[in-house]
Amino acid sequence: MALTSQDISRIANLARLELQPDESDRMLGQLNAFFAIVEQMRAVDTSGLEPLAHPVAAFEDVALRLREDAVGSFPSREDSQRSAPAVENGLFLVPKVIE
Repeated sequence: MALTSQDISRIANLARLELQPDESDRMLGQLNAFFAIVEQMRAVDTSGLEPLAHPVAAFEDVALRLREDAVGSFPSREDSQRSAPAVENGLFLVPKVIE
């Protein structure tokens, strides 16, 4: 899959970017190089390979640090809201951001 300069113009338009011709050419080269790498990676046969939990696991044994799945102690609502700038009826009050 290779992009054309028309594709770059469309992408720039959708992203509301104003690219100069040299920037557009550079972007075209970078994106096509990226897609070439993706195509190379797709060409690798990975059937029969187990997914890794960690990339280092391919080279050495990695023990994942797991914690016990147990209920812990949590601060009370009052303690959690003590540092809040505004609270009303147990709810955090926040400034209106959308009119």
